[in-house]
Amino acid sequence: MMRIGYGYDVHQLQAGEELWLGGILVPHEKGAVGHSDADVVLHVICDALLGALAMRDIGYHFPDTDPAYKGIDSKKLLKATYAKIREAGWVLGNLDTTLCLQRPKVLPYIEEMRACIAEVMEVEVGRVSVKATTTERLGFVGTEEGVSAHAVVLLEKAS
Repeated sequence: MMRIGYGYDVHQLQAGEELWLGGILVPHEKGAVGHSDADVVLHVICDALLGALAMRDIGYHFPDTDPAYKGIDSKKLLKATYAKIREAGWVLGNLDTTLCLQRPKVLPYIEEMRACIAEVMEVEVGRVSVKATTTERLGFVGTEEGVSAHAVVLLEKAS
């Protein structure tokens, strides 16, 4: 048996904030704004995992109204989310994530992101895909006002 989940997330970019992407701190003059560390890549993976099992979304499980999650490392959110998936009797088949960001270029960080995500989820890196694209200067991503990401996961019933 298999289940598919999809996630989408957006964060505003602002000077003076850190830019966490896929669990990696990426140097840039702007960073993502959010209640946690605003790691858009890890957030969409959490949403896709939860969505695959109709378990609502990241905001339901880790509300931004809870001070316990203020500034939290999103790797902790991903670890806790995947633990919920495992407890429900499912394992990751694979995940595919697309990061939409005009700048900075993240190609030099992609493999490190993949390795980080795989380590947090305790899966083989070959099950984790991270891609990046610009929006050709169109929309809020193109004007560098924000960052967005999409993720799809395939879950398999644990044997």
